Amino acid sequence: MDREDMRAKLTQAGLNHIQQALSIFDHDLRLAVSNRQYQLMFDLPVELTRPGTSFEETIRYLVLRGEYGEVEDAEDAVRLRVDQARTFTPHYMERRRANGRTISVEGSPLQQGGWVTVYTDITEIKAQEALLRGRSEELSEELLTHAERLAQANRKLAATNAALEEAKRELTEMEARTRLVTEMMPAHIAHIGPDLRYTFSNRRLSAVMPGSLSDIVGRPAPEALGAEAFAKIEPGLRRALSGEANVFEITHDASGRRIRIALTPDQGGADQPQGVYALSMDVTEEAQSRAALSQVAKRELAAQLTSGLAHDFANLLTIILGLQGRLERLPGLPADAGELARATLAAARRGGTLLDRIAAISGPRQVRPQPTDLASLLADLRIMAGPSLPEGIGLDILVSDLPGPVLLDAGSLQDSLLNLILNAKDAIGAGVGRITLTARPVRDTWLEISVADTGPGFSAEALHRGLDPFFTTKGGEGTGLGLSMVYDHTKLSGGTVKLANRPEGGAKVTLRLPLRTAGATPAEPLLVLLVEDTEEIRTDVREMLRDLGHNVVEAASADEAAELLDLPGLDLILSDIGLPGGTNGVDFVRGLIDRGHPARVVLMTSLPPGDALRSRAGAVPVLTKPFGVAELAAFLTRKEAA
Repeated sequence: MDREDMRAKLTQAGLNHIQQALSIFDHDLRLAVSNRQYQLMFDLPVELTRPGTSFEETIRYLVLRGEYGEVEDAEDAVRLRVDQARTFTPHYMERRRANGRTISVEGSPLQQGGWVTVYTDITEIKAQEALLRGRSEELSEELLTHAERLAQANRKLAATNAALEEAKRELTEMEARTRLVTEMMPAHIAHIGPDLRYTFSNRRLSAVMPGSLSDIVGRPAPEALGAEAFAKIEPGLRRALSGEANVFEITHDASGRRIRIALTPDQGGADQPQGVYALSMDVTEEAQSRAALSQVAKRELAAQLTSGLAHDFANLLTIILGLQGRLERLPGLPADAGELARATLAAARRGGTLLDRIAAISGPRQVRPQPTDLASLLADLRIMAGPSLPEGIGLDILVSDLPGPVLLDAGSLQDSLLNLILNAKDAIGAGVGRITLTARPVRDTWLEISVADTGPGFSAEALHRGLDPFFTTKGGEGTGLGLSMVYDHTKLSGGTVKLANRPEGGAKVTLRLPLRTAGATPAEPLLVLLVEDTEEIRTDVREMLRDLGHNVVEAASADEAAELLDLPGLDLILSDIGLPGGTNGVDFVRGLIDRGHPARVVLMTSLPPGDALRSRAGAVPVLTKPFGVAELAAFLTRKEAA
C-alpha cells in the first residue's frame, strides 16, 4: 500500500468516528467524500454513498422515500433542492424529519467548487427546550421564545464564523501563492505610492538592474534605483501618476542591460491614482535580436538593390581576371608590372568575395577552393593592407615551409586576414605597435595562420562573445560583423577560430584550415564546348581553357551549341546559365542529361546561389563568376564536376 492510499484510509477512518454526518459534493454536484454517519442518519443504500453519486439522485431517493414529508410533485421538489444547491451559498437550517427526529443542516461552499455539509441530530436539544417550556411556569413565553431564537442565532453565527475562517485561510493561502509567483517571475513587480516610495516589491529589482537595492519597501524610488536610472524612469512615473499608463525601454547604464518598464496607474476607486504598479523586465536579448533582424532587413534591401548590378559586376570581374592573368603570364614582364598585375588580381578576387557576401544574404555561400601559393597571397595582402596602416604600426609576415600550393578559398582567406589586420590596427590605436601574421603547417593536417598585435588585448567579454554576430567593442563605429564573418568563412572551409591574449601582451586570433595540397599532375586534355553569349567573357574563358591544355569550340547560344553536339570526342560542355533566345543554359544542359549525351556538363553564372533560375540546376555543378584560371582548373577536377 503506497503513502497516498494509507493517507486516504486514515482520513476516511477519522471521518467515520465523527458523530455528525458529513458529505462533500464537488462543483458538478457529485459526491466526493462522506462518512458512515451520513449513511446511517439517512439510511442510504451503499450505492448512494459511493464517490461520483449525483446529488440529484440522492435527493430523488430521499423525496420518494418521504424524507421531506408529502410533496405534490416529486420532480419539482427534487429540482428545487438541486437549484438551491447550485447557488453554493452558506446556509444553516433546522428540519424535522419524517421519522420525528430533528436535525440541523450547516452548509459551506468550498474554494475549489462544491460545498461541504454537516448534519447534526438535535432531537434531544429540542426535547430539552420543550421540557423546559412545559415545566417552567416562572419563565415567560417571550423569554423562552427569545432563548430559542438566541440559540438558533448562535448556531447560525457559528456556521458563519466557520465560513469566514475558511475564507480567511483561503485568502492567506492565495496571498502566499501570489507572493511566491511574483518572487519566481524573471521580472521586478512593485507598487509605488504617490510620494514615490515603494509600498510593495518582489525583491527582484537587483536581479533586473544589477547594483540596485533589493529590500526597497518604504524607500524612495531615487534611492532604490539610483540617480541615473531614476532620471530615465521619472517622466514615465509622473505620467502614470497623472492617470496615463505607459510602456517604454531604457538602457541601464551600470550594467548595459536593456530594460522594458510598464507603468499602470492604481486608481483605487479615486479620481487621482493612489500610486503606480510597475513591471520591469530585462529585454537585452530581445533588443539584440531586434537589432539583428533590422540589420538583416537592411542587408536584404541592399541585396534587392544590388542584385542586378552584381550580375554585371561579376561578368566584368571575370574579364578583369582573365586579362590580368594573361598579362601576368606574358614573357619578359618587368618585376614591378608583375607585382601590380598580381595586386590587381587580388583586388578582383576580393571583388568576387564581396559578391559572395551579397549572395549569402539570399542563399548559402559557396566555398571555392583553388591551388594557391600562400606566400604570394600574403605578399599581395601586404600591398593591400599597407596604405591602411599608420606610420607607427608595422606589419610582419612570417611563412614557414609549405609543401607547394595549397587548396583554399583564396578570396575569403585574404578578406578574413585583411579584416583581422585592420582590427589589430584599431586595437593598437594611435600609438606605436606591430602586427605579426604567421602561417605554418601543423602535423601535415592543418594550415595555421595567426594574427597577433601589441595592443591591450581582448576583454573578458570579448574573449567570450567576440565571434557572436553584431557584438562590437567599438560602440556606434562598429558593425559587430568582422570577426563573425571571419568565423563564418573559416567554418565553411572546415576550420576553427580561436581568440586569445598573448602572455607578453596583446591579442591573438588563430585560424586553422584543413591543409590540402594541390595535385601537381596536370589534367588530361579535353575537347570543351564553351557556350557564352558575351564575347569578352567567352574569349577570356577560352584562353583559360587553352592555358590548361584543353581544346575549345565556341557557341554564343543554345541553338548554336546544339549544332556542335555531335562532334566526335566531345568531353565537356561548359555553358553560361543566362543565354539569349528561348533556351537558357539550365534547360539546355538538363535536356542533354535527359537524352543521355556522353559529355560532362558544367554551368557557370554570375547569379547568386539563392536565385530561382540557378536553383533549377539541381545536381549540375555550377561555377560562380568571377573566376581565374587556377579556380577554373580546380573546379573542373572536382568530383562533382565529373
